Amino acid sequence: MIKRLMTFLMLLLPAGCTGIPEGLTVVEDFSLDRYLGTWYEIARIENSFEKNFEEVSATYSLKENGTVRVLNSGFDTEKNRWKRVEGKAKFVGESDRGALKVSFFGPFYAGYNILALDRDNYSWAIVSGHKRSLFWILAKTPEIEPSLLAELTAKAGTMGFETDTLHYVRQSAGEDERNKARQGD
Repeated sequence: MIKRLMTFLMLLLPAGCTGIPEGLTVVEDFSLDRYLGTWYEIARIENSFEKNFEEVSATYSLKENGTVRVLNSGFDTEKNRWKRVEGKAKFVGESDRGALKVSFFGPFYAGYNILALDRDNYSWAIVSGHKRSLFWILAKTPEIEPSLLAELTAKAGTMGFETDTLHYVRQSAGEDERNKARQGD
């Protein structure tokens, strides 16, 4: 039993879970203050922890201890209910680089790498985990112009992401429903 548990824990802690995919760099001159707030998932490469989720958003706020509170919410279409999970994020290295690590489960962290960002308004971001199969296009609004989405998708393709596998997240709930989800109602 102990041997199985240790093997399981080793699988959960792969080396480099907080790194940046090979050949990519994070944004420099990053401003956390401008990044805080609610971001909506516009598109993602499907992953096991968001399977069957639509209307996904993440709200980032600064905690007194300097870490970032992360509140993710989304609608589980299979179970027909809203779900939310709270976590924390910290910078990996300097706070003016878009390299963070996020944890939703105790001491286990995963990479949160901001690879591209609307520098003028902080209205959209391209984000990845430690590998290219963890990928998101995020925006400060639930929807973005189709031409901008096409531009960001093409940009992601040049970074080596498999954009033909993108899942475009449905964001059709009203703001009242999103607020309830974020507050846990």
